[in-house]
Amino acid sequence: MSTPSHKRHKEKGQIAVGCGVITASDTRTEETDTSGQMIREMLAAAGHTSIAYHIVPDDPTRIRPLLDSLLANSKIDAVLINGGTGVAQRDVTFDAIQAMLEKNLPGFGELFRALSYEEIGSAAMLSRATAGTVGNKVVFSMPGSRGAVRLAMERLILPELGHIVTELRK
Repeated sequence: MSTPSHKRHKEKGQIAVGCGVITASDTRTEETDTSGQMIREMLAAAGHTSIAYHIVPDDPTRIRPLLDSLLANSKIDAVLINGGTGVAQRDVTFDAIQAMLEKNLPGFGELFRALSYEEIGSAAMLSRATAGTVGNKVVFSMPGSRGAVRLAMERLILPELGHIVTELRK
């Protein structure tokens, strides 16, 4: 029996990916940014590389130029952002990056909220987790809590990261 085409397709995408990691927070420091640290550790455990890591205030005038800079780096194929996806006044990461995305990947946010609902219930609807592409690179934006980061990384991002980057390179 042959391997289903979706599995063959995914197996071809098992590559190491260079990543930029951004924590959008007005309060975290390198010492207290356990979610950013978790992202970098999980990337490394999966064979990917964190090329750059930044903590930036949840402010569009700081997030956009940083994202532009990381996307311009030829060693970076994916940018993973945590924080700023809620509905509070200070949560503007979604707003800062949404207009920059050329192709939205609505399934990421939809699946994230569905999986999150299983863990935290109706509060999952407050998340504006999103993903999309800019040129031949992918951007993921997830909430900043450790539980949300673990969920997004384990269930969605890491299983598909190499596959997505392989598709974007075609």
